Amino acid sequence: MNTIEIRRHEITLLPESGRVIIRPFIPSNPIRITAILGRALALSDDEVVRELAAVHQEFEARHYDIEPLLLEHYQKVIPHIFTQRPLSRPRQLLIGALFSGEYALESAALFNPSVVAHPDQSEVADGGLRFIMSLRATGEGHISSIEFRSGVIAPDGQITLDRVSRYVTMPQIVPNPSYRKQSFILKFHEMGFDNDFANAVMDPLDNEFTRDELNKSVGTVRHENHPGSHELKRTLECIQWLADSNYELRFSSNLGMSERIIFPVSINESNGIEDARFVRFIEDDGTIMYYATYTAYNGRTILPQFIETQDFLHFRILTLNGGAVQNKGMALFPRRVGGRYAMLSRQDDENLFIMFSDNLHYWSDPQILMRPAQIWESVKVGNCGSPIETAVGWLVITHGVGPMRKYCIGAVLLDLENPTKIIGRLTYPLISPEGLEREGYVPNVVYSCGSLLHGDKLILPYAMSDKFTVITTVKLDEVLSRLKP
Repeated sequence: MNTIEIRRHEITLLPESGRVIIRPFIPSNPIRITAILGRALALSDDEVVRELAAVHQEFEARHYDIEPLLLEHYQKVIPHIFTQRPLSRPRQLLIGALFSGEYALESAALFNPSVVAHPDQSEVADGGLRFIMSLRATGEGHISSIEFRSGVIAPDGQITLDRVSRYVTMPQIVPNPSYRKQSFILKFHEMGFDNDFANAVMDPLDNEFTRDELNKSVGTVRHENHPGSHELKRTLECIQWLADSNYELRFSSNLGMSERIIFPVSINESNGIEDARFVRFIEDDGTIMYYATYTAYNGRTILPQFIETQDFLHFRILTLNGGAVQNKGMALFPRRVGGRYAMLSRQDDENLFIMFSDNLHYWSDPQILMRPAQIWESVKVGNCGSPIETAVGWLVITHGVGPMRKYCIGAVLLDLENPTKIIGRLTYPLISPEGLEREGYVPNVVYSCGSLLHGDKLILPYAMSDKFTVITTVKLDEVLSRLKP
């Protein structure tokens, strides 16, 4: 087999169970909540102080600032508190601790990476590059979230990762996010709620509006149509769901890249945010925005969703519209093609599709780009991240599934002007799982969600068997020489 030389760097990103966040730990049964509160209220002030001190001693060093989180969880159970007497701050904190628990984000796996150039390239040597890598972290209950790492590629090709903090911090959920009117209207149409009630809510709003403005309009429509019909109730519930599914997050600029964690927020993603494919997108006017597609999973169904950020501090999480928004593996091209946005996707769990749109958030009319051809990809094919622009075509790193559900990484080259046209395609895997790479949560899998071109090298991080991640370098010319006719 005419294989391509792969340089494996001495970097392995292993899951660390010591990196934990504090989450609510509140029973679903109100009787149990009341019982726990009763025990906390029965303690004397001295007992409260002593027990709270024990919590601080055992858990304080594992988190940046534990008290705001405990108070936040205390707020969640206030409706169940059955005493009118004011509670001291120590008692509030202890109650918060009783309804809190640690969650190890990456105790099971740290995998499926994507990599992009860092928005801040200051103090990087000429010929070097600072990068950001996103990773899928999976913990208890197989709940997935997005973690980040940063590092530098030196002019000589050496790759180093920045120190990974033992702390992780969830962002603030922006309380009054902004929305785009057209996106809401498109989603109403798709879901069958483009009725008079939806129009009555939307009509008074500007093209961009806030959650407070939306809530005010919803309240007006509800009041003017009292008593409400079943259609009104379902329409307003749809509006509430859509608002909850589109939200904004903000991290403190004091946090290191490895300390930022995007954990599920909306009902759509309650069981995981999976396989984010980040891309550095350059608009026709030179504006740079980082986008990512990911799979939201609620335990029953999956839904492709979208992330926007310019600085990896402020993130907008958005739903997508259109009949082609389904299944997994959507990957955006890094610029417009022929004046339109372009996206790779997987519609049928077998073939690789491509589609074009004038609206970044609306996707329809996919067409098959590539079908399984070789035995190592005969079960299905898909992408391993966004296409990479080269002088001779769009380089797409692919994945193929073959006998015994073995995942391999391949490559295909598309025409720059017409990416529906395939110029060349590897007939053998670029990377196959070998040795220890075969052992993990899901054996016999190598998989990536995004690569990076640096000079004449392709920086290709990939996950091994849904467990941990490594970084490799491939000579671009060597790959292209095998793909060009």
